[in-house]
Amino acid sequence: MAESYEVLDETADTAEVDEGKVSASEKMNRLRAGVLGANDGIVSVAAVVIGMVGGSASPRATAMAGLAALVGGAVSMALGEFVSVSSQRDAEMEAIRRNELDASPRDLVSPVGAAISSFFSFLTGGIIPMLAVTLPPIGWRLVISFGATIFALAATGFISAHIGDSKAGRATIRMVVGGTLGLALTFLVGMLFGQVVA
Repeated sequence: MAESYEVLDETADTAEVDEGKVSASEKMNRLRAGVLGANDGIVSVAAVVIGMVGGSASPRATAMAGLAALVGGAVSMALGEFVSVSSQRDAEMEAIRRNELDASPRDLVSPVGAAISSFFSFLTGGIIPMLAVTLPPIGWRLVISFGATIFALAATGFISAHIGDSKAGRATIRMVVGGTLGLALTFLVGMLFGQVVA
């Protein structure tokens, strides 16, 4: 039983690198992880830096907090994807072994591919609010970072709708409204906390 499982595992690993070919399901898996990672990067880092701006933090403190959120979030996102997809693949391989799933190990998604995609897409998404809040003059930090974040969220909403073959307008509106509410809340919390500790 263990031996047959190992054979399937080796077959799946070999299939991932066989002649550089990537299955359609693997491409979709990486694309899904990439879109989710970018979205999480945008929201997570923007919430941190805008909360810092709301608390009247210095540009240096804001940049340090944003950098920590950027790196920590990317690592966390990658680890989460790796564990999740690994569990999914283990269950699918066991189903194949028991002839409960009509599929080949070649068709199984890669945990490593999902983790790498999530890591770099989180960095890509998170760098947008990070730069938007650190590069402009202090008086423009809030407006520019807020605008850049909303624009980035609208773009990911449009892309996710295209991937899921759903209505782009509805998905984009959900992303923009949700992002706006989230950013407004974190700014308010930062402002209130800044007044308390000031």
